Amino acid sequence: MDEPGARQSPAPSRRVPPILVDAALGATTAAGTLVVAALGEAGIERRPLTWGDALIAVAAFGLILVRRRWPLPVLAAATALAVATVAGTDVHLFFATTVVAAYTVASRLPRVTAWVACAASAAIVYAAGVAWSGEGWWGLPLGAVAWIGMATAVGDAVRSRRAYVAAVEDRAVRAEQTRESEARRRVTEERMRIARELHDVVAHHIAVINVQAGLAEHSVRTRPEQAEAALAHIRQAARTVLNELATILAVLRQPGEPDAPTEPVRGLAQLGELLASLASAGLRVDHRQVGTPRPLPPAVDWAAYRIVQEALTNASKHGREGMAQLRIEYAPDEVVIDVLNPMDSARPESVGHGLTGMRERAIAVGGTLTAGPNGAGRFHVHAVLPLGAQSQSGGGAE
Repeated sequence: MDEPGARQSPAPSRRVPPILVDAALGATTAAGTLVVAALGEAGIERRPLTWGDALIAVAAFGLILVRRRWPLPVLAAATALAVATVAGTDVHLFFATTVVAAYTVASRLPRVTAWVACAASAAIVYAAGVAWSGEGWWGLPLGAVAWIGMATAVGDAVRSRRAYVAAVEDRAVRAEQTRESEARRRVTEERMRIARELHDVVAHHIAVINVQAGLAEHSVRTRPEQAEAALAHIRQAARTVLNELATILAVLRQPGEPDAPTEPVRGLAQLGELLASLASAGLRVDHRQVGTPRPLPPAVDWAAYRIVQEALTNASKHGREGMAQLRIEYAPDEVVIDVLNPMDSARPESVGHGLTGMRERAIAVGGTLTAGPNGAGRFHVHAVLPLGAQSQSGGGAE
C-alpha cells in the first residue's frame, strides 16, 4: 500500500506511435490518389493507371511519413509536386499532401514562420492552378488556397493548445518543487529549534548534576548528610531533564495522539523552580523584578525563560564567586532581561553555542540580545523582547 502523499509513478502511455499514424495517413492519401486516377474526377473520363500515378502515390506516402522530422522541406516538396500534377496530369489529389504538410508546419513551427511558409505555398499552388487548370481565377485554384489556409489555422490552434498545456504542466512542476523546497526548509528550521531546545535543557541540568556530584564526592565520608542531599538534588535534576526531554520530543508526535503536550514547555512562571535548582547547585542569584508580571505571548515567554536559564547556567559554569544578578523588567511593550555575574579575568567566558542560541531566540521573536564583558569585571547579558512580535520560527509553545 502506498503511503499518503507518495508520488505515484506515471501510468504507461497508450498513445499510438506517431510513425504508425503517419504511415496510415500516407497510405490513405496514396490509395486515394490511385483511386481518383483510376475512376476519374468530375468532368474527366476514366483512364488506366500509369507509372506517373504510381510515382505520385509513392511520393505522397513518403512525404507524409517524414513530415514531422522535416516539416518545411516536406511542404516545399509537396507544393512543387502539386504544381507538377496540375501542370502535367489531370490528378489533383496531391493537394491533400500539401494540406497535410501545411498543417504539420503550422502545428510544429513558430507562428510567423508557419504562416509565411503556408502563405507562400498557397500562392504558388493558386498561381499554378490559374495558369494550367483551365478553371480561371475560381474553382480549383481558390479551393486549394482555402484548404491550405484552413489546415494552417487548425495547425496553429493545435500548436497554441500544446504550448498552453506545456506551460500549465511546467507551472505545476515548479509549484511542486517549491512546495518540496519549503518543506525541506521547515524541516531544517525545526531540527535547529529542537537542537537549541535540547541544548538549553540538557546543559542547565547537567551543570547542576556536575556540581552536586562534586559536592557529594567531597562530603561522602566527612558529611554523609550533605552527600545525601546532593544525591537527592542529582536525582531531581535527572528526573527534570528527562521530563523536559520527553515534552520536547512529544512535539514530533502526529496530531491527535493522546499524550501530545497541551501546555507551554517552560515560561517565566517557572522561574522560581529554576532559581531553586541553581541555588542547590551553589549559585546565589540576586533576583530583581521591575513592573507587574503579566501573561506574555507564548513565544516571548518561552524565549525569555530559555535566555534566563542559559545565562544563569553560563554564570554557574564560567563565573566566579558563585553569584549572579538577574533583573527582569516588564515594560508596557517589551520585556527587558539583564544578567550580570563576576567574570574571571584569567578565564573569560567563552562565546559558544549557548550565547548563539540565546541570540537566535531573541531574534526569533523580533528582539535583540547582547552579551560580553561590561568593563567592570562582570559579564553582562542584555536582552530586549518586544511583546507584540510573533515567533518567526514556530518556536512558541503549542
